[in-house]
Amino acid sequence: MAKQDQMDRRKSRVRRSIRARAYGRPRLSVFRSSKQIYAQIIDDAKGVTLVAASSLEKSYRESLKTGASVEAAKIIGALLAERATAAGIGEVVFDRGSYMYHGRVKALAEGAREGGLKF
Repeated sequence: MAKQDQMDRRKSRVRRSIRARAYGRPRLSVFRSSKQIYAQIIDDAKGVTLVAASSLEKSYRESLKTGASVEAAKIIGALLAERATAAGIGEVVFDRGSYMYHGRVKALAEGAREGGLKF
């Protein structure tokens, strides 16, 4: 089985379990590339992105050495939590996608929790 097929199967398995436990809460989705990290809070009922943050934002591009570090992920998680509380979002469901919960994905989740999001 090809690597992309394995990732797609893992992602769909995670999404299926998230939908079963969401109870109407928005989903915090994470995407990490080799050089950046992105996070967004999505309302699946409406199909709308409510809040987003990434390491590509101009204010963080200059201050961060790279967007592919654990420190950058923690900062982006805190920024996302700050924007979410400003938008009135307090509880979300964490969607790690096809990634393991460790390293940058874990750091983003911890930053979001420290920023005030509950999941």
